[in-house]
Parts: sequence; structure tokens; C-alpha cells
Amino acid sequence: MQLNPYQSAVAAGLYIVLVVSLMQFASAIAKPDDTILAPIAFLSTFVLSAAVMGYLFLLQPITMYMEGKKDGAIRHFLKTVAAFSLITATIFLLAIFVR
Repeated sequence: MQLNPYQSAVAAGLYIVLVVSLMQFASAIAKPDDTILAPIAFLSTFVLSAAVMGYLFLLQPITMYMEGKKDGAIRHFLKTVAAFSLITATIFLLAIFVR
């Protein structure tokens, strides 16, 4: 699957929304307990998220780099990071000003 940098950034943002929504839903229905499962679930989610973000941010630039398109790979990565930075800044501003 080839995504342009902006699609990758939006996909990353949507993935975060999905994970947070699932966590909110789970915390609303689950009882707090002191079992080993909570830290395992947290660490598993962290590792899964690292893999998904690595795929979204790095797969296309690494593929381009390996094909000899080094400048294009760097531009693609930086555009993805810049677009995701704008999404992140927008979320922070919404969190601060919208209540």
C-alpha cells in the first residue's frame, strides 16, 4: 500500500483516535484490578503502536531510498512528519480551547 505523506499522517492520527477510543471504552466497562494483564496490555499496545507508526512513517521513504530516490525519500519523510505535527498541534489547540 503506497500512501502519500499526507495520507500517512492522517492514517496515523486516525489510528491514535481509534486506540484512544478503545481505551476509553474499555476503561468505562472494565473493573480496576491489580492483575498482571493491565501492564501486559499496555506494553502490547505500545509495541503495536510503534509498529504501526513505523509502517506509516518509514515504509515508503525506506522503499524510495532503497530504489535510489534518496532526495524523494527524505522529502516524503519530512512531509509526513510536518503534516503529523500540524495534526498534533491542532489536537493540542482543541484540547486547550474547546471545552
